[in-house]
Amino acid sequence: MRATFHLKTLTVAVAALSVASVASAAGLDRSGQDITAFLQDGTYAETVYTYIDADVTGEDSSGNKIDDIAEDYDFFRYGVKTDINDTFSIGVLYDEPFGAAADYIGKNDFITNTDADAIIQDFIDNPNVTEDYVDDVLIPQLQGALAPGNPGGLTAEQLKEAQAQLIGLEAAKGLAAVAGEETQVEVRTESITGILGMKFGQNKEFQAYGGPVAQRVRADVKLRGDAYSSAKGYTTHISNDQDYGWIAGMAYSKPEIALKAALTYRSEIKHSAKAFESFPLATAAGATVGVPLSTTRHADIEINTPESVNFDFQTGINPTTLATAKVRWVPWSDFAIVPSLYNDVSKVATQDDKGLALVSYDKDQWQVELGLAKRLAPKFAVSGTVGWDSGAGNPVTSLGPIEGYYSVGLGGKYDITENWAVSAGGKYLRFGDADGQIPSKQVVSKFEDNDGFALGVKLSYQAK
Repeated sequence: MRATFHLKTLTVAVAALSVASVASAAGLDRSGQDITAFLQDGTYAETVYTYIDADVTGEDSSGNKIDDIAEDYDFFRYGVKTDINDTFSIGVLYDEPFGAAADYIGKNDFITNTDADAIIQDFIDNPNVTEDYVDDVLIPQLQGALAPGNPGGLTAEQLKEAQAQLIGLEAAKGLAAVAGEETQVEVRTESITGILGMKFGQNKEFQAYGGPVAQRVRADVKLRGDAYSSAKGYTTHISNDQDYGWIAGMAYSKPEIALKAALTYRSEIKHSAKAFESFPLATAAGATVGVPLSTTRHADIEINTPESVNFDFQTGINPTTLATAKVRWVPWSDFAIVPSLYNDVSKVATQDDKGLALVSYDKDQWQVELGLAKRLAPKFAVSGTVGWDSGAGNPVTSLGPIEGYYSVGLGGKYDITENWAVSAGGKYLRFGDADGQIPSKQVVSKFEDNDGFALGVKLSYQAK
């Protein structure tokens, strides 16, 4: 006699898995862009909170210790879905799919010299020179010497020397203004997805779904310290920008064995945001080849958050046990952040017309997670997961020096009432060793033996 694994008997086990499956590490991936809330039966709503604490330490190329650069990171996910009738369903999902939060602290090559006068001494060798003397005497003298008409009667060589000194002093002042600051990065995104699904087939076993996605992105990056060479002191602020993409997918279900499978595609989203850049050494770099470059710029920047493909699968093993699999692909090799002033200055160093991206990746991300959930009592279930993330290449940007991870997770879910339930889960992540590189591809740091954990809690409502 053929056994049937009715979903009602497995509901507790199903929900126990979804909270343990949190956190991603490749590129800027964070939420995994989960859509399983929309695939639930009947009317369903959930609120999920995720907290990530990673320990990422290493050593710079000068042999200095780099303390934990990974800031604690948290985000929310919401979802609501209902059936209009036995054919059509609608849903709205909110998540924070991509992000980063890193901060270099301590004494290493990613911290700007804390002595402003010492920075100025890089350009003028006089122990009695102070910042006030530079501002009130030296710079006005040099500006006067370079005034139209050459009022000082300087020779061509003297004019060239005065110009070089003025550029050097202005650059030194710019670096002095950020003295003591550390390299930092913060990237945040928010997405709202609207989905319309239509079931079809003899037993309504197939479902096609799709809809629009609205996404907002913002970012702040500070490059500090000698690790970034001529880019030290660079800062950019990318203002909030909202743009749109789309989602499409196909699902199949077989309730008698608790089987569900879904393949989901999300388009890339092209953002055109406003960016403010500050680059203390831009004028000095431009002067070396006679190209005028301002130290600040307000300009548009294009950031295309990547497309992705998710595959979600589950099936009953017996009436109280469920097996799941998740596979995710994100082409991070196509992603780049290219601020215009940074790119223009980098063209001087690379001596080509392409220049460098501020952030980019070499490889695509693959993520696989397998899970098993067991209902231990009518209202309680536990689950476990194992996972692997390929990372996005190595060496990788020094703003996120991790090469993927291996993970194990545990979760549990308790039905408070017939409709309300609470779930909690955690995941331990063992990060792959990575070499941190600057945009010129020069390796400036090494990160080894790092790990982290993610915790999640979910409140859900379901009425069938």
